[in-house]
Amino acid sequence: MGLVIYNSLTNKMEEFKPIKDGKVNMYVCGPTVYGFIHIGNARPVIFYDMLRSYLEYSGYDVTYASNITDVDDKIINKAIEGNTTEKEVAAMFEAAYWDSVSMVGSKKPNLIPHATEYINEMIEMIQGLIDKGYAYNVDGDVFFRVSKIKDYGCLSNQQVEELNSGARISVDDKKESPLDFALWKKTDVGIKWDSPFGSGRPGWHTECVVMNHKLFGDVIDIHGGGMDLKFPHHENEIAQAEAAYGTHLAKYWIHVGRLDLNGVKMSKSLGNVIYVKDIDTTHDGMVLRCLILFSPYRQMIPYSMDLFNQYSKEYDKWVRAYKQSLYELQYRNIETDKMDDNDLTEFKKYMDDDFNVQNVLTLINNIVKAMNTSLRAKEYETLAVKTNTFKKILDVLRINLFVDKMTEEELSVYKDWQEARINKDFEKADIARAKLVEWKIV
Repeated sequence: MGLVIYNSLTNKMEEFKPIKDGKVNMYVCGPTVYGFIHIGNARPVIFYDMLRSYLEYSGYDVTYASNITDVDDKIINKAIEGNTTEKEVAAMFEAAYWDSVSMVGSKKPNLIPHATEYINEMIEMIQGLIDKGYAYNVDGDVFFRVSKIKDYGCLSNQQVEELNSGARISVDDKKESPLDFALWKKTDVGIKWDSPFGSGRPGWHTECVVMNHKLFGDVIDIHGGGMDLKFPHHENEIAQAEAAYGTHLAKYWIHVGRLDLNGVKMSKSLGNVIYVKDIDTTHDGMVLRCLILFSPYRQMIPYSMDLFNQYSKEYDKWVRAYKQSLYELQYRNIETDKMDDNDLTEFKKYMDDDFNVQNVLTLINNIVKAMNTSLRAKEYETLAVKTNTFKKILDVLRINLFVDKMTEEELSVYKDWQEARINKDFEKADIARAKLVEWKIV
């Protein structure tokens, strides 16, 4: 059996079988660019980047799409506050977003649709829903008629009666039912577009389903996002796709748990946030990546500085071990492409078990112990194989140790240091070592 994942749609573990052999289409809900992202927002950025990388490592051709919501009430309000335009606000915070994505070691998706690029397609879909009776226009506001969807609540595993009695829904006297949601919002404030329903802008739930459909067409393999998007956002996406296109949106739904700060949900509205932009070094960006990756992805992360420091020590241990091994192998001119097949088999076994990251962490630390043991025992062939295996696993997880081979000058001084130690020429050894310390070689 290959990769097994927890499918939020069926609430059970399932073997991952893409719709087309060897090909995976994946869509993940991206940010609304009205502010800087915090480390809780970074969790899905990191997890789905790792998922993409692991699928590629497993031999799949992956097309990964993640949107930018560049039209929203919050963007409009930010523009009004700053006496600027929505376009300028969105551009500024999107640039900051990609800087944060880079800081935590993630790559940009293959496809990055922007909501404002698909307004005509959204209007077309909304009109189609009205024509079919799935939506209704009330004085320029268009709402989706949830009662027309028999299995509404299938993703969040809730019945319509339960949802009506107190879920996260907005109350509006214009709506036929409290569960009905906005497809088009009439407005005289901020950016707006003309439509058959009147001047306004699309609703958030509509944006994602249209972009997804226009990029991929039929059912995609994986739709992802934070656990907080399961209802109402993803539930409403499913309803629209069924009504507009007669298809389900995705075969597998994967949701990532939230990150709490000192026992409280991290939220911009609460003000208890740590912004990714305030991470000072690439080192700390990698530590955050490790903290997030090695926490079970569906569970809440109880973030604290103690937890961060724990992973910082772990990461630093890996850097030291890799640096010592790499430099010693370079000094002795030992090169090989060999890796430990048993370790890689274990890695795949754990990752295929719904990303059993705790076992992966144990495996990595066992490899590091083997590297240190081989180094002390001067078993350099074994050291080379273990070092290559260690680096391969971290590459798949996109964990960067920021350690490169020594330059010719650095290698020359390293050789002088080693030879001086062997010859017990301590003065020469100290001089060479001082240079290596300055270069952060030792």
